[in-house]
Amino acid sequence: MGYELRVHRESPLAYAEITEVTASADAGLELRGTPESGQVFARHGEAEHAVASWQGRLFGEPTSDWHVAHLARLAEMLGGGLIGEDGEAYGIRDGIVEQVNGEATYEFGKLEELLVLGPAQWST
Repeated sequence: MGYELRVHRESPLAYAEITEVTASADAGLELRGTPESGQVFARHGEAEHAVASWQGRLFGEPTSDWHVAHLARLAEMLGGGLIGEDGEAYGIRDGIVEQVNGEATYEFGKLEELLVLGPAQWST
């Protein structure tokens, strides 16, 4: 099990809202599953990749900057934020995917560029 990032917002998130957001042609995402358990997929090239899971809450375990970018974008589309296990926030500011933890900010890169790069896994 990897490091988990979860979509958080003030009002509870419903499966129907995820369905509505991912059904948009602009989203480039697909939700599969049931209101009890599902996954959100994104395509890169000819392949599909799971970027988030739904089990009464929406979360992901990213393995690349591409995954973080998709999760941050999805959280934003749902009117929420993306929070890490240690309380750090992830988001998109001025087109840049970033992590904010207290006074420290880490920039992953430009959203559009990260989405083009694809899901190349982080090296360990």
